[in-house]
Amino acid sequence: MAGPVAGVVDSFAARLAQGTLPTRISNVSLTEAGLTPYELVQLFESQATSRHLDLEARRLAADKRAFYSIGSAGHEGNAAVAKALRVDDMAFLHYRSGAFFLERARKAPGTTPIWDMALSFVASSDDPISGGRHKVFGSKQLFIPPQTSTIASHFPKAVGAAYSLTLAKRVEGHEALLAPDSVVCCSFGDASTNHSTAQGAFNAASWIAYRSLPLPLIFLCEDNGLGISVPTPEGWIAANFAERQGLNYIHCDGRDVAGVHTAAREAVRIARKRRRPVFLHMRTVRLMGHAGSDTELTYRRKSDLNHAEENDPLLLTARHILQETTCSLTDIQTIYRQIGEQVRQVMDQATSRPKLSSSAQVASSLKSSSINQPNGCEERSISTPSKGERFHMSRMISQVLSEQMHEGSDIVVFGEDVGHKGGVYGATTKLQQRHGRHRVFDTLLDEQTILGLAIGLAHNGFLPIPEIQFLAYVHNAEDQLRGEAATLSFFSKGQFANPMVVRVAGLGYQKGFGGHFHNDNSLAVFRDIPDLIVACPSSASDAARMMREAIRLAREEQRVVVFVEPIALYGTKDLHTPGDELMTAPLGPKTDTAPFGVPAVFGKGRDIGIVTYGNGTFMARRCLPRLEALGIRGRVIDLRWLSPLPVPALLDALAPTQSVLIVDECRRTGSLAEELYTRLTEEELSKPLRRLNSDDCFVPLGPAANTVLLSEADIIEAAKSLTANECELVR
Repeated sequence: MAGPVAGVVDSFAARLAQGTLPTRISNVSLTEAGLTPYELVQLFESQATSRHLDLEARRLAADKRAFYSIGSAGHEGNAAVAKALRVDDMAFLHYRSGAFFLERARKAPGTTPIWDMALSFVASSDDPISGGRHKVFGSKQLFIPPQTSTIASHFPKAVGAAYSLTLAKRVEGHEALLAPDSVVCCSFGDASTNHSTAQGAFNAASWIAYRSLPLPLIFLCEDNGLGISVPTPEGWIAANFAERQGLNYIHCDGRDVAGVHTAAREAVRIARKRRRPVFLHMRTVRLMGHAGSDTELTYRRKSDLNHAEENDPLLLTARHILQETTCSLTDIQTIYRQIGEQVRQVMDQATSRPKLSSSAQVASSLKSSSINQPNGCEERSISTPSKGERFHMSRMISQVLSEQMHEGSDIVVFGEDVGHKGGVYGATTKLQQRHGRHRVFDTLLDEQTILGLAIGLAHNGFLPIPEIQFLAYVHNAEDQLRGEAATLSFFSKGQFANPMVVRVAGLGYQKGFGGHFHNDNSLAVFRDIPDLIVACPSSASDAARMMREAIRLAREEQRVVVFVEPIALYGTKDLHTPGDELMTAPLGPKTDTAPFGVPAVFGKGRDIGIVTYGNGTFMARRCLPRLEALGIRGRVIDLRWLSPLPVPALLDALAPTQSVLIVDECRRTGSLAEELYTRLTEEELSKPLRRLNSDDCFVPLGPAANTVLLSEADIIEAAKSLTANECELVR
């Protein structure tokens, strides 16, 4: 070996030196496994390299020169799975996939996997995938999007990526990024199968397969029998998946690379040729503990640790090499030693490479960090209806989606009830009839699957527009946005992205319908996610213009956009009086957009500026003539783009006003108004400033909803109080 590793004993090297290799050899010959002696040695080299990277990472972590997290020791049999797959078969990898990554790199000449992994271990800014932001396995060239998830959140997007391969064939004109006969691999540990996200993905895959729809997906379960310290009951994985509807179950022994390769080839055959999902159950062992700080003797018996060491997959590969090649034990020792020396040298070199040293460097991979928000705002008419066939917001959304789908074959629309029904509120009416069931389709009722499907589709060149039926339902799946879609660009230096426009019906004022789950008035779930754009139209006209801009942001800038549609305004036609139709509009030209970060301003009054959005804009616009009758001339600033806040443009719009009232229909605590008040105060806005919110309460059923939601009367009273320079706080 290259030298002692602090705190870690290389039991494989010790057993190799003693010649105490297992007597058992694989029940599968190299010929049966489809391997040559040379390829067997290559697999051992990948396994040995992964092992030495784990050992050296621990050594450097002990010296505080690296940031060791979770290693691959004991799981190196996954190299044989990589061998069975093509380099362009997209892989969403488990954190114990070092040998898989190294073996796949053999299929891409010119790659430097040892150096790349070393840079990741030491968090160097030279790391080619994350730029020093995380220890991840990832490579654009190897079709491996980086995974930071440790508990199943990558499952839904793996289902989505696999489904995209089928969809790409059926959508005419779509330019796919993945080969038509690709398969998708998703690897994970046995404990992860118990997570609700994993169960949702398994259910979705089974549901798709049950409907006889193609899904070329391999679920690779690397079963070491432990979830950190909690044992997985013996036989639990087989009991749950051996007879699972729609999944082809295959078992293999992860210590035996020939057996693993045989099983993996069969899994690939089923996925690639039959286009069916496979559950590949690979039994492994866990060596060196869960992570660098893990002390296994606190929860595992010494005899269990010894048993794991005796079942080290490298020992069995070494025995197999002796049995089926001309290599001697000395040859194997030489290979292992030389790899160790190479890895140590590379790791030591990597520690001298630069690290991220400033906030600007860390944030440089975020799309939003490079956008300069515009100054100025858009003045809008307050009374003159435009000409042409007019649509209220719900119908307008359907019209503009159809327009955009005609313009781009990459757009697909999906969610619960969006297809034949046309959505609960009619916002996708006739889209399926116009564009076909492959581009507009219903999903099962699982928000994690819906958003995961969007992420996976984006990996294959689609521009997904998923619908979440109600705002409160987002909470069932928020990690698909928070931990997956919005982080991918950050952890890949912008090499991977998840462009999409997520339509979310929400907010309050539904005149008695539903209750808090259908009138959820909190946007806090979105607003603290870096790189996420949140848009909220307040009229039919802006619904079309902002949707065009949202789609542009997704397509051209690879952004994740959440498009919040106020349900109470879906069917609203009139603003002030019956028949004025000021809330409706014609579709308008395709080039007519509401630019990102530009608020809309209604009115030119200088006494008060009312800063608001969504239903608040509707109510505030209705209040303007009543305020004017009281001698208070005001203007309404509709933010439209809620995250990131358009602060420079907002300040421009407020410059002529004498006072500022923030009207926020969401709950007071955690509201947009909190941030607005803070930002305007930090800008030293030298004028009276107040904020008006709905109560810190869930929205009840029926007319009682009006008791907790702010009203037009509240806006009038707050404006009167503010312009009279009264000092008491409003609500």
